[in-house]
Order: sequence, then C-alpha cells, then structure tokens
Amino acid sequence: MLKQIEGSHAIAEAVALCRPEVICAYPISPQTHIVEGLGEMVKSEELTGCEYINVESEFAAMSVAIGASAAGARSYTATASQGLLFMAEAVYNAAGLGLPIVMTLANRAIGAPINIWNDHSDSMSMRDAGWIQLFAESNQEALDLHILAFRLGEELSLPVMVCMDGFILTHAYERVDMPDQAQVDAFLPPYVPRQVLDTAQPVSIGAMVGPEAFMEVRYLAHAKQTQALTRMPELAEEFQKIFGRDSGGLVRPYLCEDAETIVVSLGSVLGTLKDTADDLRQEGLKVGVLGITSFRPFPLDAVREVLAGAKRVVVVEKSLAVGIGGIVSTDVRMALSGLHLHGYTVIAGLGGRAITKASLAAMLKEAAADRLEHVTFLDLDKLAVARVLERERQTRRSGPIAEGLLRDLGAVASRIA
Repeated sequence: MLKQIEGSHAIAEAVALCRPEVICAYPISPQTHIVEGLGEMVKSEELTGCEYINVESEFAAMSVAIGASAAGARSYTATASQGLLFMAEAVYNAAGLGLPIVMTLANRAIGAPINIWNDHSDSMSMRDAGWIQLFAESNQEALDLHILAFRLGEELSLPVMVCMDGFILTHAYERVDMPDQAQVDAFLPPYVPRQVLDTAQPVSIGAMVGPEAFMEVRYLAHAKQTQALTRMPELAEEFQKIFGRDSGGLVRPYLCEDAETIVVSLGSVLGTLKDTADDLRQEGLKVGVLGITSFRPFPLDAVREVLAGAKRVVVVEKSLAVGIGGIVSTDVRMALSGLHLHGYTVIAGLGGRAITKASLAAMLKEAAADRLEHVTFLDLDKLAVARVLERERQTRRSGPIAEGLLRDLGAVASRIA
C-alpha cells in the first residue's frame, strides 16, 4: 500500500510487521520517532505479543536486547551517535555471542563538539564490532532492509545494523510502498533461534575463553559474515518475488557499464550523486555511481567487478579517519588490489554540511582530469582553518578550537549567562 509517511514512522511500521517480541527503547535524536511509534502501536495493541521495555540508557537498551535474544525472543532496538558509543561494549558482546538483534542506526555525527546532524562517523566507529551493516539510500530501501535484516540475521545468527541517514531520511516525508502482514509473513518465518538459554539445560554464555580457542571463535564470526555475501543476493531475489520490487543485495551500480569515472558512496547522498552523474553525462563526461548497500561484510568481489573497467574511482565519504583520511576508501582500495586505477578520497558532509550538485560536479570534473588531490575535503573553508592554525602558532593559550572557529565565522553555538 502506498503511503506518504515520515521515514521514522515507516520504519516503525515495518519493524512491527516483522513481529518483534521485545523492543528496548531509549530516546536519542534522530531515531526517537521510531521507538515512539512502536511504543504507540504496542500501547494501542496494534502490535501484540511484544514486550516494550523502557530502559535507563543506551547501554541498558543493548544489554536488555542481548538478554531477550539469548532467551529466544526476536529483539529490536534503535540508537544514534553518542548512544551507539555508550552501548559500545554491549554492541561487541551481541556480535560475539552471535545474537540476531536488529538495530536501526539513525546516522549522526559524534562529538566533541556536539553535533546532532548527519554523517557516518557513528556507524564507522563500530565497523569492526562484528555486526552486519546495511546502508539505505532512501526511506523505501530503509523499510525493505529492516525486513531483510531480520531474515538474514536469524538465518546466520548475527546481529544486523540498518543505517539510515539521520534527519535526511528519518524526518523526511516520502511515498513508500508499505507491505501487508501476509507478504512479510511469507518472507520472514517465525523466529527459531540457533542458540537459546533453556532452564531445563542450563549453560553459561559469554564466559571466559583463553588463547586456546579465542582465535577460532573470532574466525567463526568472520566466516559467518562471509556467508552473508552469498546469502544477501539470494534473499534480494526472493524479496523481489514476494514484494515486487528490487531491494537489498550487496551493491547498486548506476551508469557504470561504460563509465570512465565511478563514484562510490553509501546512504542518501547516492541520490544526489546520480543526479550529478546524469548532468555530467549531458556534458560528455562518462560518470557512473556505485552505491554500497552492505558495508559489513564488505563485498570485495562485487565492488571489483563493477570498478574494474573504469579509469578512476572517487570515494565520497561522510566520515573521517583522523590522521589518514578515508575509511570506506581503504576497503575500496583492497577490492582494487592489482588494478592500475587513479583513486581519490573525498570527505564530504561532515556534521550535516550540505553536499550540493554544484560542488560534486566541480569536484568530479577535476577528478576526470586527474587534478584532484589524493584526499579532498569538499567545500572546506580553508581560510577559516588557516586563521585557527595561525592563532595557535602565535599563542599557546589560543582557546578551544570549535568556539574560536565559530567566533571567526560570526556564528554562536551557545551562550552561558
């Protein structure tokens, strides 16, 4: 059924259709509307057979989800930014225990300084925690990926993080095709856990493992993630048969067949990149776009297959590895090992800065001429940065960087009376 709906509410309805048995809720922008929507459905008994648990922190949310999943319940939670960092220890534990928890991550920048707007620094901080990470380009894809996430996670007994850009998607009203309960039930069977705590056969989980077995435990986690590389395309085909639309999979190429320059990215910026590629094609530049849906596990072979025929690759990232540059770029370069392509990293959109078609087009023209720097910061105010560096050179007590920069720019973040 077609509905004009806020992204967060669309996710809440999709999760409800997956028949979760435990929802652990703690509010943090920009995911709050998701758990609020689910709470309203539980209270009104639109969603039945589900225990909705208000917890005291994000760490508690993941801890309760771990306990519920270990007891055999289909479990769900959502978070963002600092909330993900607060639950970091439990995030690793969920993956290490092989529990198929599904979590929405409404991507948001990490402080300090505090920033509530979108980038991918939160999910990237947990990229090696052992969770499958799926990135949505649109609200329709975010909706579909949640249904896929429960199926995939429960088949492999692995937790799945569905990443959708905070505010850009979570608070945007778009038309989505909401499936009915019969369709979801046909795709997602009742949860039958691979491992479960049973009072009749009591065991301990998460106990101490020494050097004699720890490497094997970690390898098995890696092996299960690599299984997802095969299973995700198969589930995408099954999804299309039941729901009548393409969703999921590993990567999404656009105009890549004859492209000389291919831009790689994740999330909602892909729409802007596709529009920019269309415009540049009109000017005679052969530009394509490769969207990566599965960031973890990273689809090395699928990425290599798409990029192998290009002359150059530009990775546009909404995150920064301080001191080196790109994060996604490192994985892309691994996929391109042995191929002689020009590779560029573009850091863009940090802290919610707009990524415009004009800036992307100018950058891609420079890339097509191989004049782009190895690491480029899109729309960086170089004069403002130079002023801060000069002030630090002149005086040791130069003050806090963020506040000094805002003062230089004539902006005020906050005022203490």
